[in-house]
Amino acid sequence: MVASVAYPVLRANQLAKLQILMRAVSNSNGFYPNKYRVAGCNPLDLSTLADFAKFPLTTKAELTADQASHGPYGSNLLQSQRDYCRVHQTSGTTTGRPLRWLDTATSWNWLLDCWWDGFHDCMGLTPDDRVFFPFSFGPFLGFWAAFEAVTRAGHFAISGGGMPTTTRLRTILEHRATVICCTPTYALHLAEVAANEKIDLQQAGVRAVVVAGEPGGSIPTTRERIASVWGARVYDHYGLTEVGPVAFETTERPNEMRLLESKFIVEVLDPVSGLPSESGELVLTNLGRLGSPLIRYRTGDLVTLSPDLDDLGHRYLVGGIRSRADDMIHIRGNNLYPSAIEAVIRRFREVVEFRIVVDQSVALADLKIEIEPATISSGVNLAELVSRAIRDELLFRADVVAVPPGTLPRFELKSQRVVRLKKSV
Repeated sequence: MVASVAYPVLRANQLAKLQILMRAVSNSNGFYPNKYRVAGCNPLDLSTLADFAKFPLTTKAELTADQASHGPYGSNLLQSQRDYCRVHQTSGTTTGRPLRWLDTATSWNWLLDCWWDGFHDCMGLTPDDRVFFPFSFGPFLGFWAAFEAVTRAGHFAISGGGMPTTTRLRTILEHRATVICCTPTYALHLAEVAANEKIDLQQAGVRAVVVAGEPGGSIPTTRERIASVWGARVYDHYGLTEVGPVAFETTERPNEMRLLESKFIVEVLDPVSGLPSESGELVLTNLGRLGSPLIRYRTGDLVTLSPDLDDLGHRYLVGGIRSRADDMIHIRGNNLYPSAIEAVIRRFREVVEFRIVVDQSVALADLKIEIEPATISSGVNLAELVSRAIRDELLFRADVVAVPPGTLPRFELKSQRVVRLKKSV
């Protein structure tokens, strides 16, 4: 098979890039050399990829602490600050403090190359496509790099920043957009508003919806709903502000995401043992974003690797991102991920929006699910049906209540559907 030849060549190229990265870190970085001294590792001694497993993992908590001590951008830089031209930041939902991430012009172009690999090689973007971004371009990396990758390649890109949803829908129609890039939540919200405005999205000419930022693109019931209301193919994408674009769904292999291993070293480790595993936590090293390097970075995202390679030696994430390790909900002996609950709720087309409320202020944590029906009259029966489906599917009895239409919040960026009520101090 071609794959048996292609993958060793890829690994040799990874090692060469990694050695360049390690030399640069050893000479110019303020974060990693001390970390490696404590661990007894010398970056200049790395001669094989097997040696790489001896180096310690990097956590988001470490980076957050470093930026707090060496504000505002931390010591994980390879160049002087005058060489950096862009700053973005994470949402701060995991640690409470956002990470600020700098890029040089070279690093930024590397990010655009990653996106172009996704658009061109994976999703088949053509010169005739018109790509719409219903996204307010704030401090988050979001679709900034995707937008600029499209324009750099000479394709037609349409910005929807600063627009209300109704205006964005008109813009899609007026400019004859064929590709939409947004979160799964916002794709469904656009469809909800379109239905209220009597706009038939299936006649709009949109052929693809590229989703990112949430696990919804990897949840079959959520992606099926998006595809149905838009009459379009859904493509999932995975990336992080501090890492960059990592994986893209391809036309040929739906429900899987191709890893950009020419640009990253990808590891999947058992969260408990730390040993390589087919299923576990995704650990990443970016090989070209040298201005702000990340080496063996624990993403906190749980994935499963495909057992096979394609003809070009690419590996895939089966089912995309399964969940985040820190998202698990512990309720009276049950361990649940929000994505599992969403997978059940999205079966019900009458549910427009939902929220999971975890009450940890009492001795035994409790869970309530609020669902927003399309109409008031369907609320009570719908809550009973959802509750029964969750019990049958997840073997867990949930308190499901219907709230009036228009009650629950809508999200343009990452949704925040899990609310945790803490004990007061």
